[in-house]
Amino acid sequence: MTKMTNYTATTNACKLCSPLGASIAFRGIEGCVPFLHGSQGCATYMRRYIISHYNEPIDIASSSLGEKNAIYGGGPNLKLGLKNVTAKYCPQLIGVATTCLTETIGDNVPMLLAEYNREFSTEDSPELVHVSTPSYSGTHMEGFTAAVAAVVEQLAAGSETTNSLNMFSGFVSPADIRYLKEVCRKFKQQATIIPDYSDTLDGPALDDYPLIPEGGTPVESIKKMGGAVASLELGWSLPEKTGGRFLADRFNVALHRTGLPMGIRATDAFLDLLEKLSNNPIPPEYRAERGRLVDSMVDGHKYLFGKRAVIYGEEELVIGMTSFLVETGIHPVLCASGGKSGKFKAGIEEITKGFDCPPPIVRDGVDFYDIEALAKDIGVDIVIGNSKGYALARRENLPLIRVGFPIHDRIGGQRILHLGYRGAQALFDLIANTIIDRKQSDSPVGYSYM
Repeated sequence: MTKMTNYTATTNACKLCSPLGASIAFRGIEGCVPFLHGSQGCATYMRRYIISHYNEPIDIASSSLGEKNAIYGGGPNLKLGLKNVTAKYCPQLIGVATTCLTETIGDNVPMLLAEYNREFSTEDSPELVHVSTPSYSGTHMEGFTAAVAAVVEQLAAGSETTNSLNMFSGFVSPADIRYLKEVCRKFKQQATIIPDYSDTLDGPALDDYPLIPEGGTPVESIKKMGGAVASLELGWSLPEKTGGRFLADRFNVALHRTGLPMGIRATDAFLDLLEKLSNNPIPPEYRAERGRLVDSMVDGHKYLFGKRAVIYGEEELVIGMTSFLVETGIHPVLCASGGKSGKFKAGIEEITKGFDCPPPIVRDGVDFYDIEALAKDIGVDIVIGNSKGYALARRENLPLIRVGFPIHDRIGGQRILHLGYRGAQALFDLIANTIIDRKQSDSPVGYSYM
């Protein structure tokens, strides 16, 4: 009898695919069309996912490879697709991301794009940027970060020193990016925020559908990033190869890193760093927001203290949410992510250090089968994460606070503000009121104030 080899199956992955993250990053560049070098199904799946969260149309081009191309190579389809996209959209930039199929058959995309430029490029041709994003070797977060790094590496050049700041926003909501832009204005700090999909994935209603929506980080600004006074990257688990690291190594642009400004401590650190980089004091309105947040935490502490939470999603979001939750008195008992950066556990340990709460269980590389199995055994009051955890919360009869990406079963995922004192205030009120509502619903006599 043949001995069977053990294997691990994934049930409802706690992550999405790399090219999807790259597509969102490319959408944050002005005049850019995301282009997937692979099968048509990849682009269709990603459009569906992105549209259902942002409630905005998005075109993702594809080289539409079939069985024949899988054997003989996808070069001709890639070149034809680029010609068609250039003719129809007149883009400033085409962001080409590979998929599992083209990575597996071994298409040499840099070589193919060089051939394309020699054969078809003119003065009016768009810039071409390529990034390697096979889904079998990463998550949507890695695809997102890799695409941003590729744009910077392939477009940025040396320039005269400016007073501008490069800010790498990370994978946050359009509302969060608008907040970051506001903060820079308040500090009177000129900044190139990349990527910027605050308008391209959350725009106004229009009479006519634009093939490429207005907004995004200007290509000309990206080309000048090598002359910036400094770069600021937001993130706890960033890889070594990032856009900010490239600018530091190639153009000696000073690199500063700080975690996503979620909660009081992380926002304090973020604003303190901006105060230093801009040579301008923290605006008084932010100090007032901080004071109101602290006051509300005192007021609502009796409802939240000791409640046990499961937090899941991208590593950056989970670390940021955990940092915020321990400040409120909530005990994060399980922190889970599908990512495998190798920095997740250390990040959770660092931001929970010094708080009077039990050390959370930390798991990376997990799916929702794993998360649910763990949650059953540890006792949980609330679940915090994206819509992919709805089935878990429903089966366990737990309230779900929806944050991050994707949010498919509610309206407004793109307008959730996670960052800053203002974002923490909105999340605090939402979590506190959800817990109060559950207490009222579970009480045999109800609960009210007489």
